[in-house]
Amino acid sequence: MNVITRGLTYMKPYLRLSIGAFFSMILVTASNLVYPQAVQYLIDDGITPRALNAIWLATALLLGIAIVRGIFSFTNTYWSETASQGVAYDLRNQIFAKLERLSFSYHDTHNVGQLMTRTTSDVEGVRTFFAQGILQLVSALITFFGSLTILLITDWQLALAAMAVFPVIILLFVLIFSRMGPLFGTVQRNLGQLNNILQETLSGIRVVKGFTSEPREFKRYDDQNKLLYDANVTITNIFSLGFPTIFFLTSIATLIVIWYGGQRVIDNHLSLGTLIAFNSYLAYLVEPIFQIGGLSQQLARAQASGKRIFEILDTENEIDNAATPVFLPSDAPGQVTFENIHFHYPGQALGTLYDLDLTVPAGATVALLGPTGSGKSSILNLISRFYEATEGRVLVDGIDVREYDLDSLRHGIGVVLQSVRLASGTVTDNIRYGNPEATDEQVIAAAKTAQAHDFIMTLDAGYETVLGEGGKGLSGGQRQRIAIARALVVEPSILIFDDSMSAVDAETEVNLRAALDPYLKRHTAFIIAQRISTVKHADIILVIDKGRVVAQGTHTELLETSPLYVSIANSQLDD
Repeated sequence: MNVITRGLTYMKPYLRLSIGAFFSMILVTASNLVYPQAVQYLIDDGITPRALNAIWLATALLLGIAIVRGIFSFTNTYWSETASQGVAYDLRNQIFAKLERLSFSYHDTHNVGQLMTRTTSDVEGVRTFFAQGILQLVSALITFFGSLTILLITDWQLALAAMAVFPVIILLFVLIFSRMGPLFGTVQRNLGQLNNILQETLSGIRVVKGFTSEPREFKRYDDQNKLLYDANVTITNIFSLGFPTIFFLTSIATLIVIWYGGQRVIDNHLSLGTLIAFNSYLAYLVEPIFQIGGLSQQLARAQASGKRIFEILDTENEIDNAATPVFLPSDAPGQVTFENIHFHYPGQALGTLYDLDLTVPAGATVALLGPTGSGKSSILNLISRFYEATEGRVLVDGIDVREYDLDSLRHGIGVVLQSVRLASGTVTDNIRYGNPEATDEQVIAAAKTAQAHDFIMTLDAGYETVLGEGGKGLSGGQRQRIAIARALVVEPSILIFDDSMSAVDAETEVNLRAALDPYLKRHTAFIIAQRISTVKHADIILVIDKGRVVAQGTHTELLETSPLYVSIANSQLDD
């Protein structure tokens, strides 16, 4: 389906507004076409014979036309803009909802700046065309063919003479439009890249300043800005060259009417009022061509923008619910089984996990230890179905995770990441993020378990302190403890701590482990950590290396059987 045709289907909920705007446009266009006829009547039947009654009648007619045109110009604009804003509202919501549901693998390969541009600038490009472009196009076509018909009926010889230059004008418009589509696609892509650089720089401004990289980042931004500038200048050059040429050709058409039409008035083949009306209709004939030229720019942008929007909406989600999903109970035991798991990230030839077979009993605490990049986080990402296993199955309480309803599965798993992302809002809002119905008592209890209560109470407004974007103003350890409280307040069946105590000091970690111990005895937990002190109390410790489990057991057992575990333990003792 054509991008514009498909876009029109979004007008369906606003059909009444669109119909109202359409008929308003018809009345405005009809008023414009009648106006020269009223002027002709004023000159030929009123001014020339000095007939006062005809002058009064023509004046009343012109006033009526002006009133009709004014009223329906307002309704046309108001209703079309309201309908187009509704389309933009629906598109933005659909894109946002789609982006929320798309898998991690999609977001791994698409940068944020491009996605933001599609949600904002591209939607606005489509909206502008629907608000003005379509109705203007229909109005231009009616005006063009209506004026052409009147000109031919009035004086076909003069009309054909004036239209001699029109084939060249139409050819120029075709050439201009054929260049616009690809160029507007380039502009939108460059704008997306520019937004991405801006977003990366601002979100990482501390790193930029820390490495005095301002000149390098400015050059990167300037280079991309130059590409956007060049693409826009190319478009401007095409219009700057094409439209003056078209203006010149239309001036020639006007000169033909004045010269040839003047002779016909002198020879009494044409009245003065008719010549003036004829010249007005010639302007009406030319004006739609210029409107269509301007609309070609809007149409090219709308097509380029619509294509980018529908690329998102048409993307198939790699991870979705089964046809008849199973719902994970809120009190699920939390047994987790990995059966012959092999995994590699989309687009990567090398595997990340190999031959993973493991059953974790409900209520057990499993620790994962190993070098950076060994695949520890990848194992845990499979439990929540952030990614799908390439081969094998992951089961929760004996049921393949692919059979569970995604929302219920993820609601039953509390995830705490090393890189904590807090939302703008109060401390309470952040802790309640996964469970908006949590009471104040539950929030405080979770914060106390996470060893966050004491520092929260030192903040200006305690739990009602408004945090900056990403938790600015808090230390890394404080953010991690709020994230732990956020996971605990959900009361999940399975807890995942992905190196989520790395920024916590040793004393706080001891207190945190002691506070978590009663909780962990009732829930299945996975802990990724680099410190032996964090993992040594786990029921099972998995030593991961190059995507394989090379050893497993308790802390005491691994000290006797795993050289890699002993090496890690000794390196920390040396430190």
